[in-house]
Amino acid sequence: MDELADLEAYLGVVLPEEYRSFLTEVGAGGAGPTYGVFPVRREPAGTWRWHGDGADLTRVPLLATPFPVRRISSVVLAELQQSCPDEVDFDDEVAFDAAMQAYEERVEALLWDDALTAGAICLEHLGCAQRTWLVVSGPARGQMWDDPRSDELDLRPVLGPGGSTPVTFGAWYLRWLDAAERATG
Repeated sequence: MDELADLEAYLGVVLPEEYRSFLTEVGAGGAGPTYGVFPVRREPAGTWRWHGDGADLTRVPLLATPFPVRRISSVVLAELQQSCPDEVDFDDEVAFDAAMQAYEERVEALLWDDALTAGAICLEHLGCAQRTWLVVSGPARGQMWDDPRSDELDLRPVLGPGGSTPVTFGAWYLRWLDAAERATG
């Protein structure tokens, strides 16, 4: 069994064609947008995993589950952000710390549930705990999604010129390659 077939068997999904081509014709990761595309490697135990800051966010058992294209509403996110405690509203540090801990638990429960990234692979770290995901299952299969959850926002599709068409892995990578080429030329 070749490595790509072994990887897909392990993951339980056939990867989107553009990413499959990247893996077989370009590399298993490396050069790419921001800090690069996370490399995928077979581990000594025969399992596979991506390597990079945040690559461990990928939940292999959930990859065959369709990625949820219906996201957290902007109203819910705004309510969450408005509920963030402000230290000036508290008379003592202990009460503020307790309120902040309760707030952080709400953020964690709402935004960091693994179900929100089911069917997707974390492929890139942008810096400041923001990442980019490749959807591998469901109606958004093949699309790239930004992950600004560190800013208490939900994942959103990476959009092409004009801001209306979701970007696939190939377009995302080629856009970076084109920009990198122009910057060195």
